[in-house]
Amino acid sequence: MFGWWRRDSEQQAEERRRESVVRALRAPPEPIETRGPRRWRGIAPEWHDWLRRSETGVEVCTRWQEADEYRFLLGDDAYRDQLLQVLARAAPRDCAAAGFGCTRRSDRRCRAPEICSQERGTVAGDEVRREGPLPGACDAFHGEWGRHLRLSVRFSAGERHRAVLWADSREPVTLWVDGRRVGERRPIDDYGWWVDDRFFVLQVEGPEEHPEQTGVVGALACKIKSVLVYDADRQVEHLFEPRDDQVWIDPVVERHGDELHVHPDAAHEAASPPDQVMRIT
Repeated sequence: MFGWWRRDSEQQAEERRRESVVRALRAPPEPIETRGPRRWRGIAPEWHDWLRRSETGVEVCTRWQEADEYRFLLGDDAYRDQLLQVLARAAPRDCAAAGFGCTRRSDRRCRAPEICSQERGTVAGDEVRREGPLPGACDAFHGEWGRHLRLSVRFSAGERHRAVLWADSREPVTLWVDGRRVGERRPIDDYGWWVDDRFFVLQVEGPEEHPEQTGVVGALACKIKSVLVYDADRQVEHLFEPRDDQVWIDPVVERHGDELHVHPDAAHEAASPPDQVMRIT
């Protein structure tokens, strides 16, 4: 009895949905003076001049702000793959104009478009890290869609490379650098950083056989971490794993001249020699 009632209710709901769609399709379109402001209401007027010059910026804005419609058409996987390819050629201002949060406030859209939308110019410390408000926008952006999707876009110092961390709570975190999938061999962290304009670094799951390894609460759910270094110029991955006598709980990587130094944590960086060293060629 209750099964019949449920099927009847579902059928009625589906009929009402179809009727609603038909009415919407038959209704005459609203004038552009109404449709335009509604569609682009999330874009500050200060970004309009930049978007007139950036085809990629318009595409990032459209695909991100209309994500539900794109996913309805393409499905989740195709939507992700296409958006990642667009982000692989995006500039910082494209991300800021689309409404991503930045280094000032990750959960809010750009708070100073009147400054960040300007031409980049010369900024002190520009080749190391950029935080807004400043011309050319920041070097890191964050977006959230619904309750399950978070993404982070990080630009290298000279904007030659872009790393995108795609964190969907329904599946493992994935990393894409310049549109190329990186770090597929083991679970990776949902945070990473650039070392100069060439190497992207993030923590990954450490070796199971390490004597100090145990489960913990966190993105990687393990105490001992390894480090993945991606050479974006050569498209090569380097995996650093701690030896049994090396306890890497929060490992960091720094560049010193022609070498990359791996330390167990930030506190050890200046206090002791690195645990491991890679010569840069």
